[in-house]
Formats: sequence, structure tokens, C-alpha cells
Amino acid sequence: MADEKLKVAKRTADSPTEKPASKPAKSGEKHEETTSEFIASLASVLVVGLFIITFCLQAFEIPSSSMENTLLIGDHVFVDRVLLAPKSSWFPVIPYRQVQHGDIVVFLSPAEAGLYVVKRIIGTPGDHLHLRDGVVYRNGQALQEPYVVHNRGTPGIPAVDPYRDNFPAISMMESASVTPEWQLTIRQHLQDGDLVVPEGSYFAMGDNRDVSYDSRYWGFIPRENVIGRPMFIYWSFQTPANQYKKDSIADRVGFLVHIVFHFFDQTRWSRMLKVVR
Repeated sequence: MADEKLKVAKRTADSPTEKPASKPAKSGEKHEETTSEFIASLASVLVVGLFIITFCLQAFEIPSSSMENTLLIGDHVFVDRVLLAPKSSWFPVIPYRQVQHGDIVVFLSPAEAGLYVVKRIIGTPGDHLHLRDGVVYRNGQALQEPYVVHNRGTPGIPAVDPYRDNFPAISMMESASVTPEWQLTIRQHLQDGDLVVPEGSYFAMGDNRDVSYDSRYWGFIPRENVIGRPMFIYWSFQTPANQYKKDSIADRVGFLVHIVFHFFDQTRWSRMLKVVR
């Protein structure tokens, strides 16, 4: 009886229908990724990317000539949204800092809702500012500004503009392109011929000083309007000065086609990855 049981057991073991046990994976053998693992990996990348785009970096295109030659029309920049953000206990390791003189910042325009603007910070809270013949004086000292461009006298740009070049020139308010709100409030911030920057605000101007529509015309930038600081140019393409005003679908598609055909010959390759300062 015992022999019969042994024979049955042997036949079962030798049965061709019985599948052999799977061999353990060899060390170093590549693991094949399952569909669920691939989806999980892709989701992780998307979440991290979305977090970075939302809270850390943001892409912007320069639409006007007000910051030439530091930034040109058609420059595409990545903006650091973290460095100048209000200090948070959630990320204590980040080197937050206050906005400083000379910083180039992207901010929401106080004059036009929803419009992103880029300018250079000239005045921080407590500074006393005025211009004489186009030269900026801060706290009584004339600024040395090697980045400034003057185009006065060229077609379309007046050679002399008392308000533009000798700010704050209150007598010229009515003839200047000054917002009504700034006309009403500027007098509150004047002291001995200087404009005094209040707490929680900044005074900014464009590097292309004679054409820049800036704090001289619409006032201070509230601290909460500051988005961040441009880090570097990731792409630069020759773009018409009025392209940002063309918002119809036909114009946008037409310019996109133009980019496709002229990507290589109208991309400013020398500006690629240029640090903004």
C-alpha cells in the first residue's frame, strides 16, 4: 500500500501538466515596469512639475521695449517666485530676502488689472527720490546706472519732457500720461521736492528710461503685487513691438506659423540661457 502511494506521488511529480516553480529573479536582472507603476511614475512627475510651475518658477514673455537692452521684446524668461516671496515657516530652508535696489521684478500692474509688468526697483520704503535732467537721485545721491538707455530725440520720442526727466514735476501732471489715481495721491508722498516711498511699496522704472511707462506715471508697486525675479532667458525670438496687442485667433495662429518657419533664423541664439541682471 505504501509502495502504491509512492508510485502515485511519483507520477504526480512527473506529470507534464504540472508547471515548474518559477525561478527566483537573478540579481541585476531588469524589472519590467507594469502599467500601474508607469502611471504612478508619470503622475509623480506631473505633480512635481505642477508644483514647481505653480509655486517656484513661472514663464513670461517680454512684450515691450521698456527694459531694453537688458530685456528685449520676444525674450522668454523663467521667473523665480520663491526668493522674493513673503517668508514662510513651511519652507524654512529657502533663502528668502526683501526686494532690493536694482532688482528686476515681475509684478501685477497697479494701473491695469491682470497685466504683468517687468521693471527695475529704484526705490524701497523710506527712500527719497527725484530726477533732474534724466538723472535719478536717491537720498541726495546721483545713481550710476550703466544699464540705462536714452532714446530721446529719436522719431516719436520727445527730446525734452520736463515731467519725464525732472520727476516729480507737479506742474506737468495734466500734460503727462499720468493715471488719475496717481494725480490724486502723489502729493501725499512729497517732501522738499522728493518723492518718499511709503512702507510696503516700491518705486520702479524701466531701463529704456525715455519710453518706459513706469512708477512716474502710475505710482508705487504694492508689496503684494510682486510676483518674482527673472532668472534667465530660456528662449529669445525676434518679435514685432506691437505683437502683444494682437490678440485675435487669426493673428495668434499667423504668428505661430511665422515662428515655425523662422525658428532657426530669427531665434536670438546668443541670448539663450543669459542670466538677467
